[in-house]
Amino acid sequence: MPAATVSKKRKNVKETGVSSSKRRVVAEENNGADVMADIVQLEEQIAESRKHYNNIAKLISMLNVDNGASDPNLAVAVSLCRVFSRLIAGGDLTETNGAAENEKLIAAWLKERCREYQKALSAILREGDASAQLTALTLCMRLVNERATHMPHEDTQVWLSGIFKNIIEAVVQAPEAEALRTEFLEKFAKQYEDVQYYTFLQIAEIAESTTAPKTLDTLITILSAIDSAPSQDHEYKTFYVKNSKKNKKLTSINSHKKRAQDAWLSVLRNPSITQSQRKTLLRIMVHNIEPWFSRPELLMDFLTDSYNVGGATSLLALSGLFYLIQEKNLDYPQFYRKLYSLLDASLLHSKHRSRFFRLMNTFLASTHLPSSLIASFIKRLARLALSAPPTAIVAIVPFIYNLLRNHPTCTFMLHREVRDAEFKALLDAEGMNDPYDWDEPDPTRTNAIESSLWEIQSLQHHYHPNVAAIARIISEQFTKLFYNLEDFLDYTYQGMVQAELGTEPKPMKRIPVIEYHIPKRIFTDRMLEEDGGVDTAPGSLVRGLWDFA
Repeated sequence: MPAATVSKKRKNVKETGVSSSKRRVVAEENNGADVMADIVQLEEQIAESRKHYNNIAKLISMLNVDNGASDPNLAVAVSLCRVFSRLIAGGDLTETNGAAENEKLIAAWLKERCREYQKALSAILREGDASAQLTALTLCMRLVNERATHMPHEDTQVWLSGIFKNIIEAVVQAPEAEALRTEFLEKFAKQYEDVQYYTFLQIAEIAESTTAPKTLDTLITILSAIDSAPSQDHEYKTFYVKNSKKNKKLTSINSHKKRAQDAWLSVLRNPSITQSQRKTLLRIMVHNIEPWFSRPELLMDFLTDSYNVGGATSLLALSGLFYLIQEKNLDYPQFYRKLYSLLDASLLHSKHRSRFFRLMNTFLASTHLPSSLIASFIKRLARLALSAPPTAIVAIVPFIYNLLRNHPTCTFMLHREVRDAEFKALLDAEGMNDPYDWDEPDPTRTNAIESSLWEIQSLQHHYHPNVAAIARIISEQFTKLFYNLEDFLDYTYQGMVQAELGTEPKPMKRIPVIEYHIPKRIFTDRMLEEDGGVDTAPGSLVRGLWDFA
């Protein structure tokens, strides 16, 4: 019997010429075709007669989202979208006052099934893979269009508390939804002005209730990705729903700005905002946020709080705060005092150094600023230059030159004649202490105008030839009107090294001085016995810096 059984199986394989694995594939394909045929048949029956409306419940049960939406049946989802689109367009989901009781029951039942379908789509948006999420997004937006077009009495509800609200929540809160967010922004939020308007509304509501930093990151990304604020002569013509053009709020520039302003304010006022998020918002403040504000003074609290934080956060808050001072007459009397306090050694090593110098060039451009204030900035920069990297010094010296040109009174710091003979003799004999008070926080009371720029004189002997050369412009006659600061701000160590190595080496006019005294030994206070063992002067500088005990 066993032999006969084996022989029969081999005969079947030989006769058919198809392996078992291939037969399984064929069976699965046939099964998939049968399922598709069933879906099409159920959909056609629903379209033919109302007596087949129970097929809607069958299709919803076939969506395969009861125990999670990780593997939904997208063919069923598409079929149901077509079914409900036809029903909505035909008015079957609308309950009229004069309708019979059974008609109202049918409409209520269809509404309930539609809510189940929308809930299933929302689950797919949150839990499905990227392909399923994109399909569900398209289907959801199709339902939004149909409901807002054919059910005008529910227009506002659809956008504010209906399926569109579910879309935005899924776009914002879904854990793995980068493709979904990109699709929503590129195909809907940026393309259609009614979608953009209601997106602002939904984001404002989410930002007021959320405390999760990751959710705030997503909100900032979405808001900053939306196109910049429209001009005053902009006309709103592109709408996802045709009825939207009849809504005066959706065609009003001020209304759009108000919604965007509320959305940004909800984010800025969120108590859970992190330091990195604050810096991100400050970076995009001038170009992405402020243009949406019809009342920019609402940004004062956020900007002043950020300016008082210190460090890089204060640097980033400068431009937005100065815009409010200059354009909106913001009263911030401590602005220049705070700006002066930001000038420290860490600034010259910061990646925001170039940005700070550009802003400070704007802040100090006015010739109406007091000379004592300008002198304090000049003196503090000169003092910081003594320990600054060469890439920062080559920007500081031209900056000081421009300030001296704009404020001639400060040139006393370069050359001040002493007419009293006795005092001059005392200076020549004993010198004097620098009257500049480094620790004074008020830049108008540092006595910098009574000091001199001896620091620049020291930089003329800097080890780097480019720094030494550029420091000499202070000692020469001021024939140049001003230096273009942009030519010096982007210097880097790599660029300076390449500039030196990229050309033929220049002959040295003099050997660089490393020590004033050439030592005969490095590590000992006595010469070695082979050198005679004779006592000599104390060891070199290296000996003093290290303990070899």
